[in-house]
Amino acid sequence: MSVREIHLASRPLGEPTVDDFKLVHAELPELEPGQILVRNTWMSVDPYMRGRMDDRESYIPPFQLGEPLDGSAIGEVVASRAEAIPVGASVVHFLGWREYSVLDAAAATPVDLGLAPAEAYLGALGTTGLTAYASLTRVAPVREGDVVFVSAAAGAVGSVAGQLARRLGASRVIGSAGGPVKGAKLTSAFGYDVAIDYRAGSVADQLAAAAPDGIDVYLDNVGGDHLEAAIDALRAGGRIAMVGAISSYNATEPVPGPRNLFRLAARDATLRGMLVNSYLDLFPEWIGQAAGWLADGSLRTETTIADGLEQAPQAFLDVLSGGNVGKMLVRL
Repeated sequence: MSVREIHLASRPLGEPTVDDFKLVHAELPELEPGQILVRNTWMSVDPYMRGRMDDRESYIPPFQLGEPLDGSAIGEVVASRAEAIPVGASVVHFLGWREYSVLDAAAATPVDLGLAPAEAYLGALGTTGLTAYASLTRVAPVREGDVVFVSAAAGAVGSVAGQLARRLGASRVIGSAGGPVKGAKLTSAFGYDVAIDYRAGSVADQLAAAAPDGIDVYLDNVGGDHLEAAIDALRAGGRIAMVGAISSYNATEPVPGPRNLFRLAARDATLRGMLVNSYLDLFPEWIGQAAGWLADGSLRTETTIADGLEQAPQAFLDVLSGGNVGKMLVRL
């Protein structure tokens, strides 16, 4: 059976282009005992994938040249040699960037499409929603009355984080996004009191105006000037969850750290890195709450959709340039 998949054609220097990807026809292998064949219906493209395009050691192996990329996907099992997962089951797995995936049944997680639509398991009920939940409950826990700041607030993690901060008792929730359209979405749909437009002027000045008495929690998806501004604004005992640093993902030289880093000591504050894989134990707890919120409409989400596997490279580039509201997905 010949199927299509996306390979990494070259390692980018700086900003990637569609020429760094290649659409390839490949032959599916025969199923081995304990394996399943999944027809993928949705796949995720995420900012962290940019780091995997570089050949360097990190918390996750790099993509290999001339080989298919991978990442979160969901689909229907169309053939099975595994008793635990029958034909017809819907599963989430990590072999995206292809139309069909052959994988060990142990590497797939069955999901209930009666609880939520398939795409939700790659967004609010997936690792992006879990990232927001773990960040604001374990890494930089929100306490009653806190002032919370979130960068990339209109993205997959940020759009959930604003609403979650409100549920956790924040007295004021401030989000940063690019442009007035996204800013309006933050305050109308995603639980934010104030939207900062980082394209319109100094982040530090806008944050000082939005939180004149300082902030208690910062969920960092951007790094750079956003992180410096948040450190300056932290109150005593403040907490930062370092989730991402999209402002530096295409850098070709080492990126300097925040110039005001030592202010954390003066504030008795913490800055803690966050890898969602360390918090997978929270998945049942998170899904148990979030599925109900999605069903009753109290957790609002948006999805930016690209149609067709051939559109996946451009969808990924759009994520890096801020061309999405909510979760960016590719419908296969």
